[in-house]
Amino acid sequence: MGRAIIGSYARLMFKLDVVRQAPLPAGPKVFAANHPSTLDPVWVMMLADEQTSALILETLFKVPVLGTYLRRAGHVPVVEGAGGAALDEGIRLLKAGRTLVMFPEGVISPLEGGFHRPRTGVARQALSAGVPVIPVGISLQRERIRLRETMVAGKKEVGTWYLRGRYAMTVGRPLHFDGDVEDREYVRSVSGHIMESIITLTHCSAQRLREALHLASGAMQRPAQPVDIR
Repeated sequence: MGRAIIGSYARLMFKLDVVRQAPLPAGPKVFAANHPSTLDPVWVMMLADEQTSALILETLFKVPVLGTYLRRAGHVPVVEGAGGAALDEGIRLLKAGRTLVMFPEGVISPLEGGFHRPRTGVARQALSAGVPVIPVGISLQRERIRLRETMVAGKKEVGTWYLRGRYAMTVGRPLHFDGDVEDREYVRSVSGHIMESIITLTHCSAQRLREALHLASGAMQRPAQPVDIR
């Protein structure tokens, strides 16, 4: 039901542009994307046909109604300072056959553009569960982002909301890794490789977004053609 509601909202409020470079592999996998807005997990989860769980900051689980939905839908809360428990739960879900959505940056991407240094959670989960990583690059109209302050459980939180506009995603080819999850240098190199793929795909999405906006701008400026009503 949630997928149907989200799909209806996307068709109404967004101009989604999704390019897939390869078919998705069967079985559990980890979608790893950049994170320009609060609602990114929603749209990335729509890329898979199967039920998918996202690792989401615990704050959203405290929001009335939304928090109840997130728990019942099987998403995983990430508690500040205790991320290891969320990673362990993610590994358990992957081994049980569930697909995950994660954001290697760990937080919202810089508002001015660019990317944060990746954390190692995606690499650790992929190596521990032996599943492929599907890199995803997201680009949107940054001028449409709105910051909203809300009180959640007595604490002020700032949401980075993007509620309508063009939203481009490029879904990359599956990345496969094999190695010792306890080898920190190797895990960091895998994390860097995943992030490099995400950055490359984000540039592909940004290029399509620029072209679409340019075409839309030209169409708006083009004078109306006379119509022969005879």
